[in-house]
Amino acid sequence: MENLIEIFSSVQGEGKYIGCRQIFVRFSDCNLRCAYCDTNFGRTDFCNVENFSGAMKFSQIKNPVSAEKTADIIKKFHAEVPAHSVSFTGGEPLLHGNFISKIAELLKNTGLKIFLETNGTLFEEFEKIFDSVDIVSMDIKLPSITGKNFFPQHEKFLELARKKDFYSKIVVSDETTLEEFNTAVDLIFSVAPKSLLILQPVTPVGKIKSASAEKILFLQSIALKKLSDVRIIPQTHKFINLL
Repeated sequence: MENLIEIFSSVQGEGKYIGCRQIFVRFSDCNLRCAYCDTNFGRTDFCNVENFSGAMKFSQIKNPVSAEKTADIIKKFHAEVPAHSVSFTGGEPLLHGNFISKIAELLKNTGLKIFLETNGTLFEEFEKIFDSVDIVSMDIKLPSITGKNFFPQHEKFLELARKKDFYSKIVVSDETTLEEFNTAVDLIFSVAPKSLLILQPVTPVGKIKSASAEKILFLQSIALKKLSDVRIIPQTHKFINLL
């Protein structure tokens, strides 16, 4: 049983699998407090469940929710509109690793891939559910955003994640410094040099300001000197008001 915020069907708006239909399971709780975070991940008494796949209208079920109930909802959405994968997001989904593993087992014969969206700091928790996950979207959290240095944790996470269908993502803002960006690129190059890196221009929120086009292009040019696949992809779902 876990406290969930919402379950719905939409398209992936970020990263490598942009545009693919996914079923999203959003967890409460996070171990970080990123300055640009646009998600309310506090615990709630009820989980919002989309009425049917793509409705963008919701009903509520009581929290906490069982893995069996969650899997049944996922199967229902998948029957209505076939999905590429189930995205476990948050918050930080690795705070709920056992729950993810249970759902993965319950979905084993559906053909759905298990897609993990993570801040890439909880490498020990990831190791425990490694076999349950197919795709990993890992954020590289820069000190200017979190106020802390998570590069040691990211290194250990990368060593595991590179064995999966994996890509990393750096959210770029006006506050992003060249020093921390270079450190992140060097880290990826040293551990997973052939992996895809997404540079995601921040969606401005609060005091966080967007980076200029010149800065984003400059950072991409820096990264491309070491990594062969570096793409600039914003949060596209925001453009057309998708969930």
